[in-house]
Amino acid sequence: MESCCNARCGLIAGAVIGAAVALLGGILIPVGNNIIEKTVKKEAVIEPGTPAYENWASSPAPLYRQFWFFEVQNPQEVVEQGARPALVEKGPYTYMVGYLPKANITLNPNHTVSYKLPQEAMFAPALSVGSEEDNITSLNLAVAGAYKLVPKLLHPILETLIKSTKSSLFQRRTVKELLWGYRDPIFKGVVGLFTTYNGTYDGDYNIFSGKDDITKVGMIDNWRGNNSLSFWDDKYCNMINGTAASSFSPFVDDSKPLYFFSADICRSVSAIYEQTMDLKGIPVYRFGLPDSVFASPTVNPENHCYCKDLTTTKNCTMAGVLDLSACQNGKPVYMSLPHFLYGSPFLHEAMQGLQPSKEHHSTFLDVEPMTGFTLRFAKKIQVNMMYGPSKVITVLKKVKDYTIFPVVWMNESAALDEETADLLKDKLMGSIKLLDIIQKTMLGCGVAVFVLCLISYCVVRRNHNKTRIV
Repeated sequence: MESCCNARCGLIAGAVIGAAVALLGGILIPVGNNIIEKTVKKEAVIEPGTPAYENWASSPAPLYRQFWFFEVQNPQEVVEQGARPALVEKGPYTYMVGYLPKANITLNPNHTVSYKLPQEAMFAPALSVGSEEDNITSLNLAVAGAYKLVPKLLHPILETLIKSTKSSLFQRRTVKELLWGYRDPIFKGVVGLFTTYNGTYDGDYNIFSGKDDITKVGMIDNWRGNNSLSFWDDKYCNMINGTAASSFSPFVDDSKPLYFFSADICRSVSAIYEQTMDLKGIPVYRFGLPDSVFASPTVNPENHCYCKDLTTTKNCTMAGVLDLSACQNGKPVYMSLPHFLYGSPFLHEAMQGLQPSKEHHSTFLDVEPMTGFTLRFAKKIQVNMMYGPSKVITVLKKVKDYTIFPVVWMNESAALDEETADLLKDKLMGSIKLLDIIQKTMLGCGVAVFVLCLISYCVVRRNHNKTRIV
């Protein structure tokens, strides 16, 4: 009798202990989550001493720009017969950029941080298909630029200059010349795709540190001293939304778009969640640009203010291309995704050799959802120039329509390295995972002990009752 009583008492005690452990584990979940939330919010503030600041001030991951040129295979046929340009992609030619830390970092009393982004490109031959001295048959940047910049009334003078310098619609230049500049024989000045890049700065930027409001961390307060742009003659298109894309506020919601501003395209864009992926053992949310970002105003009315040239854009029905002349001092520069991904059919039909692919040509951000840090990204844009028909300029007399010609496309990318990944997993993810394991273990073991003791108690009591009846 006494042993039975002791067994039942022990089981009751075990059930009570199990319930207590389960209760403690249950209590630890909201408490632990609160601790995690406070820790993450504290570490995500952009101020000296936090991981966010250290990674932001000088990125530990190498940043590269890869260039693929569109080489023209039939330049003579295009000029003399009006044939479609036959293009062959040549690249990548890779440069390391972003290896310099941010400059002029200033912590402001209103919980903002000011800085400049140094711009310098260092050729990486080991990651390239050839040298900077490789020759490319490409569009003559001066002829295309002058076509739009020089008033039609002065086109006879332009024709004289083109003929006297033996220039044509296409030319053969080295990779280095096309990217960083060469002295053009027509205008006796320096011409190139990125002549103002090396040795210059992007900015000034002024962003929120998140000290007083973590939901605003990294968001751009102003750029070049202004909190809006002045390129688009419209309040909506001139808005500077979101961050510079290197980080976002913690606890990312995959049901909401991420907004970021890109100085390369002179506008803000949004990215939407596509899938959850694994990056070196760290779960990340992949966000990509939807095709609506590049849709024509007839499909996406929000893009109406980006259409400024009714002739070239075919009355604003053209999709996939952004006219940047407003922020490029009038130069006929157009931005698109590589190979005119999401572009109107006539863009592809005007060329031979384009093969747009979402897999290879789309821009994406891989964001760690808890911290909001961008751990991997690929920004892919294509630089195009426009030229059109002319009754005066000989090299353009066979051109049938306004043509947006793809000169080069670029992939600016960076990815988390192994060392930083291990550090993130050990210091932040490891602690969070350990706390989560403790919580779930206590809850699981507590419930298991409680249920087991309760069942055992019922069995012992039933057996005891049967013994008494017998």
